[in-house]
Amino acid sequence: MNAPDRFELFLLGEGEKKIAETVVNSIPNCSDFLMKKEDHTIGNLLAEHLKKDPQVMFAAYKIGHPNVPEVLLRIQTNGDINPREALVKILKQLVAAYGQLGREFQKELALRQYADQGRGWGFEWFNKVQMGWNDGGEKWCLLWLREESLGGGGMKGKNII
Repeated sequence: MNAPDRFELFLLGEGEKKIAETVVNSIPNCSDFLMKKEDHTIGNLLAEHLKKDPQVMFAAYKIGHPNVPEVLLRIQTNGDINPREALVKILKQLVAAYGQLGREFQKELALRQYADQGRGWGFEWFNKVQMGWNDGGEKWCLLWLREESLGGGGMKGKNII
């Protein structure tokens, strides 16, 4: 069969670089970035976020061939920063945003697991959930639970995050 081995689609070969920059001399403040072992997922994500940057005049990507896992990303800036700086800036923003998303997901998962455990302990349902951030910027969550054991009339607060 002509299909490449699956690992060849995401593992770099010996001495192979993940990304290479080529300056486009015919267009001012423009560079092409060839990213190996990547596809539309990263190409579209980077291009769309780069377009939102006011210092980026143009950002687009293309896939040369569907069977070749390479993305060519072209970036042109207004000259205040160079294309490499624009790419690094956007990458840092995305890493921070997705890191925050991961932390929020883990907290919500812990909340869900706690809620599922509470059902077996006589807690009928949540009456109120309060969330906020303390002075250190950390999120807190206080669950107000209605207890069946109190005849439905009592409330119990529990800080879980």
